[in-house]
Amino acid sequence: MLDIYTLGEEVLREKAQPVKKFDSAISILVDAMFDTMEEGDGIGLAGPQIGVSQRIFVVDTRNPNERMAFINPEIIETSHEQGAYEEGCLSIPGMYYDIVRPLSVTIQAQDVTGKSFTIKASGLFARVIQHEYDHLNGVLFIDRMEQEARDSLVASYERRRKKRK
Repeated sequence: MLDIYTLGEEVLREKAQPVKKFDSAISILVDAMFDTMEEGDGIGLAGPQIGVSQRIFVVDTRNPNERMAFINPEIIETSHEQGAYEEGCLSIPGMYYDIVRPLSVTIQAQDVTGKSFTIKASGLFARVIQHEYDHLNGVLFIDRMEQEARDSLVASYERRRKKRK
């Protein structure tokens, strides 16, 4: 299992670099990311969250055909329709907030062999893709909140973290 980096770690705010080499190391990394995500009871995990500043994330919504690795992804289209849904993040454990996002997306990416693919996703799958894609650009779900709500959530998180230490 890999360590999950939490709020305050610099790597979470960096723009991740493209994956250039598709070899066994990338397959091993993807497998470890799935294991780490599942161990943390998450449904998505991005490279920066494990300290790897590369454009890679994994998703598993527990629905058929919604367990995938996305390497060098690009969201090429989003729906005009948007909706709010409660989001959380393995990098800000225990904190949740309703975030407004497009209801569907079209994304291009590569798989672990480097083969390109394009899919259209909707519902929870689209939301998780957008959440993880944000991580690749140094954006956390709290950045999509209004300032007052974000400040309150971060203060609550910091209080909880101090109590655990």
